[in-house]
Amino acid sequence: MKREIELENVRPMDIEGRSFEIITEELGDKKLIPGTELIVKRCIHTSADFDYADNLCFSEDVVAKAMEAIKEGAVIVTDTQMARSGINKKALARYGGEVFCFISDEDVAAEAKERGVTRAVVSMEKAAKMNKKIIFAIGNAPTALVRLYEMIENGELDPALVIGVPVGFVNVVQSKELIMQTKAPYIVARGRKGGSNVAACICNALLYMINNDRLY
Repeated sequence: MKREIELENVRPMDIEGRSFEIITEELGDKKLIPGTELIVKRCIHTSADFDYADNLCFSEDVVAKAMEAIKEGAVIVTDTQMARSGINKKALARYGGEVFCFISDEDVAAEAKERGVTRAVVSMEKAAKMNKKIIFAIGNAPTALVRLYEMIENGELDPALVIGVPVGFVNVVQSKELIMQTKAPYIVARGRKGGSNVAACICNALLYMINNDRLY
């Protein structure tokens, strides 16, 4: 016998708002770091995973620093085309910013093959040569985070922000811990969880906070 299933009657334009109402209700009296609430809630909204209320780590004053960098025209570099496609480019363009992903570039693929490293490593090196204020949004490749760590520690790179949320098992946890040991501003999802969608949604949360769009 089929059991009766009751659906909520929600208008299409109200679905996102209702989703954030549910997230807020289920978080209850959970204490989030002031100023990071929208980022945490958007990660939960994107993934339906409330662990982000506990595993997201923020360096000191990172949200204010990241928003200031965006206002000053910072570009965003991702490690996947998926993350690049998910970022609101129109909102970023208001401040002169663009989104780049070099992972599919022929020169990157050729050099990675020649050196025996991942394309993500070469992509980070290529980005570092841009001579721009850069926000790195890494949702897939721990090797990208490891290379960023090395360049930061060697004084070759001074990123405006590192969003370190790769998902997986091999060196994922370790690469995130390395980034949190640097002087760079960071937003990191500690542990194995993350993904390109989470990297993009953190970027979008920062943009929405600046533009005062779709706040919940």
